[in-house]
Amino acid sequence: MGTVLLLATEASAEGGFGLNFDILETNLINLSIVIGLLFYFGRGVLGNILTERRSAIEEAIKEAETRQKDAAAALAEQQQKLTQAQAEAERIRAAAQENAIAAKEVILAQAAQDVERMKATAGQELDAEREKAIAQLRARVASMALERVESQLKNSLDESAQNQLIDRSIALLGG
Repeated sequence: MGTVLLLATEASAEGGFGLNFDILETNLINLSIVIGLLFYFGRGVLGNILTERRSAIEEAIKEAETRQKDAAAALAEQQQKLTQAQAEAERIRAAAQENAIAAKEVILAQAAQDVERMKATAGQELDAEREKAIAQLRARVASMALERVESQLKNSLDESAQNQLIDRSIALLGG
């Protein structure tokens, strides 16, 4: 051990690393007093600091847990609202689909009625035009017949035949 001490003192003389066991020269007593005082008085301060730090961490954890519970409750509420909104949207979509089907049926029924009305109107107009054409043909035939009769009467009816026709007509009337 003497050689180790010798080497340690030689190394410190040369400016390197070494151990010096001289209690007075190294201030070991002062260091041990300072370390003891720090341990004795610092223990309370350090304990208070650690206690405060621990309570702050516990409070932060409790606050985080409270926020987590609040967030979970808000999430559940929003999910419930989302479910309700989806159900409402589905109900509205179904009602709209039913309304569209009903409107389609009403429109088809109205279109069928319109077609039937148009057919009836067209039939009436066709009948009216036919009657009008028949009436015109009758008038034309009657007119042509009268013209033909007049021309035949002028050619075949002389004055004595006319007088005889007039007398016969008067006799028929009661004269």
